[in-house]
Amino acid sequence: MHRIDAQVAADPVQRELGLMYRRYMPKNEGMLFVFERPTIQCFWMRNTVLPLTVAFVAEDGTIVQFADMEPLSNRSHCSRVAVRYVLEMHQGWFAQRGIREGMRIHGGPFDP
Repeated sequence: MHRIDAQVAADPVQRELGLMYRRYMPKNEGMLFVFERPTIQCFWMRNTVLPLTVAFVAEDGTIVQFADMEPLSNRSHCSRVAVRYVLEMHQGWFAQRGIREGMRIHGGPFDP
């Protein structure tokens, strides 16, 4: 079990700002982006200086895809399928813990 302290970005303004301009984030913190319904989601790193890994997460909490994102890049990283959640953590956080696609996140909005 791994504890994640995630800030929630649930409205358009919060989602647009995301983790931009942050220079520091504790190792088990991240940001959870919550969308109204599952859709294809695309993320980039404009004005974001921390290297991040993004996990695209289905409505039931299943991780469907990861993407490593480089700081200050405008390159889009899009989900292959429609997802309702996107979780950003420090780059490598998921891999270092053996968390893989197909695994399920529990707690928070993922459990009824």
